[in-house]
Parts: sequence; structure tokens; C-alpha cells
Amino acid sequence: MRRRILAALSGAALAIGMAACSGEGAGGGGDTSGDKPADLTIGVSMPTQTSERWIADGNSVKEKLTAKGYKVDLQYAGDDIPTQSQQVDQMITQGADVLIIAAIDGTALSGQLQAAADAKIPVISYDRLIRDSPNVNFYVSFDNYKVGVAQANALLVGLGLQNKDGSKGTAAGPFNVELFAGSLDDNNAHFFFSGAMDTLKPFVDAGALRVKSGQTKIEQVAILRWQQETAQKRMEDLLTSSYNDGSVVNGVLSPFDGLSRGIITALQNAGYGAGAKKMPVVTGQDAEVASVKLINDGVQSSTIFKDTRLLAEQAVIAAEAYLQDKEPAANDTKTYENGVKVVPSFLLPVQTVYKDDITSVLIDSGYLTAEEVASGQAK
Repeated sequence: MRRRILAALSGAALAIGMAACSGEGAGGGGDTSGDKPADLTIGVSMPTQTSERWIADGNSVKEKLTAKGYKVDLQYAGDDIPTQSQQVDQMITQGADVLIIAAIDGTALSGQLQAAADAKIPVISYDRLIRDSPNVNFYVSFDNYKVGVAQANALLVGLGLQNKDGSKGTAAGPFNVELFAGSLDDNNAHFFFSGAMDTLKPFVDAGALRVKSGQTKIEQVAILRWQQETAQKRMEDLLTSSYNDGSVVNGVLSPFDGLSRGIITALQNAGYGAGAKKMPVVTGQDAEVASVKLINDGVQSSTIFKDTRLLAEQAVIAAEAYLQDKEPAANDTKTYENGVKVVPSFLLPVQTVYKDDITSVLIDSGYLTAEEVASGQAK
């Protein structure tokens, strides 16, 4: 393993002085291509355990790395930025050879990334792009703009304005819809919303869709930290302020299953899904088992499936490339500009899941079991 002499390299002079004493380059980095996996450590920093998606991501990355013999330091930050900063600091000082980071706030780790660069530790940004730093080596994710496009198309399909093959549907509207976006400090939220709005705009312009609240900017519709309770409260406020005249919501663009469940709870509490008030079309993302059950039960309309097993696999491939003193293969070198540079990326495809896709896409692939879908709980 590369020796880490970084313990507290708070300044360049200290780094140079320590390097002179040790006989190594600044930061103590070195070539690990000849080292055995058992002598190498990969630090894996995940944002939270409140979402089953991130638990699955962390476990999947760790399992794939340990199966290859590497040591893995997996940490969850509890959606707390200082905690994640401290955890990454600790990974660096304890000698991580590669860092895989899914950031809570994509702009909050610049100091840690500089320390990693000083120690010659490659940084792989995992699913959420780390911004405003030159010290991000690689990015693994899904095509996040296309996720937004897929969510918007799912909303249009649910409303009958469009068919699954993209052809014109039989419905004409106008339909009342409301928009939700993710956390503004998550770079992906902007891609999701941009893809969705580019897709919905022609229907809004034609009058087939109308956002009755008038809230169409991402700053108006964003949900900090992707919190389910915050989404529920916002939906409740929308119903009170914009639908107190007897009008109804026909559809909700939701970018994440956790938000979708909060939105659905607010709608159900207002009488939707019972009697004459039909449950609106509600989209989602991540194929969380609780939401897949809601889709199977006809409550939620759809979700976007991002196979995190494949994402974890790409993170491992990238990490191994760096450990072998190679550059990982990218399939996108233009899209993901982080404010300082374009980060070479590997993007994976996504799938839209409606009720009739659950078995073929989620169960047959082994992602979920029929029992998990029926119960709404992961085993």
C-alpha cells in the first residue's frame, strides 16, 4: 500500500518538508500497480441510510470490491455534510488508495479533494457529480438528462397524452399538473428537471398541461435533501393554496420514489384515490420496493429503474483501473462540466417501469423478488 504521510498537510510548505524527510514525493503517493488487492484500501463514502437505494449502493460496491480481495472502508454520513467531510478526511489520513464518493452536497468537499490530490489518491464521483473542484478524476452515473426525459414521458403516458412508443395519445387535456425537483445541492437534480421540462414544455405551450400553482422554476419546486416529509408538506400546501376552488390535480412530476410517497400521502389525506377524486399520475425514480408495491397496487404510476448493481460494477472497474496505474474508459467526455473542468464519465442507461413491467424488468432480473413486491419491504 502507498504510505500516507498526509496526516495534516494544511500547507504546501509542510507537504514539501515532509516529502524531503521521507524521500517520497509530496503526499507520499506512489504506484500501486504491483500491489496485491489485500494490501489496498478503497474508501467508499455514501450520503445516507434513510434511502434503501443508498444502502443498496454501498453494500453492492463493498461486496464487489471485497470479492476481489480489496479492503473497503464504507461510511454513511447520515445526510450531514460535516460528518461526510470528517469521514473522507479520515479515509485519507488512514491511507485509502482510491476514494469513491457519493456527495451530500456536491460543492462541500473541496478541501478533502485537495488533500486527496496532494496524496495522489484518485477520486471517483459516484452518481452525484462533485462540483467546483479540479480534483475529481472520474464520474460514474446514469444518463441523468435522459432520466428526466423518461420521467416526463411517463407522466404524459399516464395522462394519455402520449403512448409508450412516443406516438400521440388519445387524451387532449388540459390537465392540471404540479412539479417537484430534488435537492438543489445535488447536480443530478438539475439534469433531471432540465430533461423533464424540455420534454413537457411543448405540451404546456399547447395548453394540454397547465401548472396551476404557477411554480415552474427549479428553485420553487426543489426539495432539500430529497426529504419525503418536505415533499408531503409542499404537496399539502399546494392543495390548500391552488386547489381550494374544487379543481383537482391530474398529475405530479416527482423525481424520486421517496418524494412520490410523501406526495401520495398528502393526496390520500386530501381524499384522492377514494370516491370521485382519482389518484393523479405520479412518477418516481429508483424502483424502491415500497414504491414498486404502490405501482403494483395502482397507486403510483411509474418509476425509473437505475440498476445500481451495474453502477457499482462501473465504480469498481474505474477503481481497479486507477490501482493499476491506468485511466478508466469513459463513454462521455463532454457533458459533465463541474464548474472547473469536464469530468470524464461512464453513463449507464435507465428503464421506465410501469405496472406491467415489474415482473420482466425487476423480478426476472433478480433486483426484487415477488415476495418483496407484494409486501413492499426488502428482505
